[in-house]
Amino acid sequence: MTAHQINWDNLRLFLAVVRAQSAQEAARRLGVDHSTITRRLHRLEKELGAQLFERTPSGHVLTTAGHRLLEHVERMESSMVLVGEDIGGDSHTLTGTVRLGATEGFGSFFLAPQLSHFCERHPSIEVELLIMPRFINLSQREADLAVSIEPAQGSGQVCSRLTDYRLRLYASRSYLAQQPPIKHLHDVSAHRFFGYVDDLVFSSALRYLSRIAPDAPMPLRSTSVVAQYHAVREGRGLAVLPCFMATQSPDLVPVLVDEIDLVRTFWIAAPGDRRELARVRALWEFVREAVQCNQPLLMGESPEWQAIS
Repeated sequence: MTAHQINWDNLRLFLAVVRAQSAQEAARRLGVDHSTITRRLHRLEKELGAQLFERTPSGHVLTTAGHRLLEHVERMESSMVLVGEDIGGDSHTLTGTVRLGATEGFGSFFLAPQLSHFCERHPSIEVELLIMPRFINLSQREADLAVSIEPAQGSGQVCSRLTDYRLRLYASRSYLAQQPPIKHLHDVSAHRFFGYVDDLVFSSALRYLSRIAPDAPMPLRSTSVVAQYHAVREGRGLAVLPCFMATQSPDLVPVLVDEIDLVRTFWIAAPGDRRELARVRALWEFVREAVQCNQPLLMGESPEWQAIS
């Protein structure tokens, strides 16, 4: 069939199913009947003469033909977005909605306070902060830009090193006062730790406890670094935390600062077409400005943070 005969609404539904990974979830997100999604997908497959999905118990999985169609449809979607925003002026004006994805600790403890100042600076921009203990999928348009602990790998994405940050081993003052002293690295094996769930760690950059205290008891594990932070504050164990989180609590103090010194990197990325929008560029530059002004906080050299107004 020719290109002008393809129904864009059916392609839009196809894209929704890909991103939701099931027709039922796509129907819920779009507010339509599941049968409508199913009927239109069958119609699209018939029009194209190719099967686009394998229907499995766990959801819809793209076939080879489906992957090829996805590449074309995402390019079409990007072009339509840029055309609409360029004609409407949104690509050149500071207005509209921007969704920023971030890791949980950085998003909650650093970005959220800073973004309140961004909103005052740009009152016509609405920011949606997507905080997840996993990687944000920019290829599936989960966000317009994202901060992650690994560089983006998807094609067509703009990625830049954002900043280094430091992590240390922390405990509460009350815990240290009640427990055996920790003077050397071999002392930590006698203490309780809070850490990540091993098989759910989403990046090897977070696997530091296996080197610091491989044999130490770990009564509580969580996919959330914020949960680990609150557990340590209760005075029941130790945890490795980013300094920009731990220094915001006067209850917490670093342990073995000369022996345990971890440095990791945050990266910022955006789909190439979204990066060109003025509101996305404005938020991108604001985040860079915020981390540049707060290097002492991020590197554990000061508990003070500088608001960007």
